[in-house]
Amino acid sequence: MSTCRGIRGATTAEYNSREAVLETTTELLQELVKSNDILRDQVAAVWFTTTSDLNAEFPAVAARKMGWSGVALLCGHEMQIPDGTPLCIRILILLNTDKTLDELNHVYLRGAKKLLDRGMDS
Repeated sequence: MSTCRGIRGATTAEYNSREAVLETTTELLQELVKSNDILRDQVAAVWFTTTSDLNAEFPAVAARKMGWSGVALLCGHEMQIPDGTPLCIRILILLNTDKTLDELNHVYLRGAKKLLDRGMDS
């Protein structure tokens, strides 16, 4: 029986441009799909957030370009905290799956790997 589970991921862009947002979001989405064997029909919704210094494009556009039509997508900004990770894109995929929590693979790329060291997304 499938259960709705959340899979997290984060990455950082090199700079605030449409191309950088789409490139890094696509890279992260592809890695989340690959490492969790995600099929589009399993995806209930995806929540994308960026730090406020990334506003050149909606990260959800990358998912649409990957063919995720019909999937509920939402974008927003992260809280601004002192010493936060700049140029950061986070993704929360809500997925209908038979996998247990321990079988899910959360993915952190580029400069977002340091979030794990800070305990922000572990």
